[in-house]
Order: sequence, then C-alpha cells, then structure tokens
Amino acid sequence: MKKLTAVVRQDKLEVLKETLFDKGIRGMTISQVQGCGNQHGWKEYVRGTEVLLNTIPKVEFEIVVNDEQVNDLVRVICDAARTGEVGDGKIFVTPVEDVIRIRTGEHGPAAL
Repeated sequence: MKKLTAVVRQDKLEVLKETLFDKGIRGMTISQVQGCGNQHGWKEYVRGTEVLLNTIPKVEFEIVVNDEQVNDLVRVICDAARTGEVGDGKIFVTPVEDVIRIRTGEHGPAAL
C-alpha cells in the first residue's frame, strides 16, 4: 500500500475530489495548508507597513491505495491539478506498512 499526499492549488479542490471519486476513491483526508517553494509570495500593506507574505494557501489531499493503483492515480491527479504555472503543487508517494479499520479491526487492503 502507498499513501499519496498531493499539495495543490486551492481552486483545484472540487475537480480533484470529483476526479478521485470517479476513480473509486471514497476515503481521503483534505486539509487547508500553507506552503512555500518556487512560487514566491506577495506583498501586502498591513497598517501602512509593507509585509511580505511568503507562504501560499494550498490544499493537501491524502489517500491510501493499493500499489497497483499508484501510477494511474498520480497521472489523473497531475492531469486534474496541472495549469502549467509555477505553484501547481507536488505529489509525495510513501509506503504504508498497515491500515487498521478501527470499527472492525480489519487490517491491510481490506481496511481501505
């Protein structure tokens, strides 16, 4: 099993949820996050003082899937989130040792 963590633009939230739902992904964790990277921040004036805001609001999706789903889901997430501009985001793929469904005690892929 693998965990896909995608950090993307906020305006991609709905299209990504729909895309993942269409691929049979029902369980996901979605968080509002702040990030910085190649996409630089912007300047605002707060009480007359110029302030550099160098973190950008993003949305983070986390899903855990079977290994054989990873390549297809990475492709559809990229297709749905890509604008071609700096700041489109990143996908992190990490191994998951086990998953336990608390209600039933099921382990592994059956718990997904």
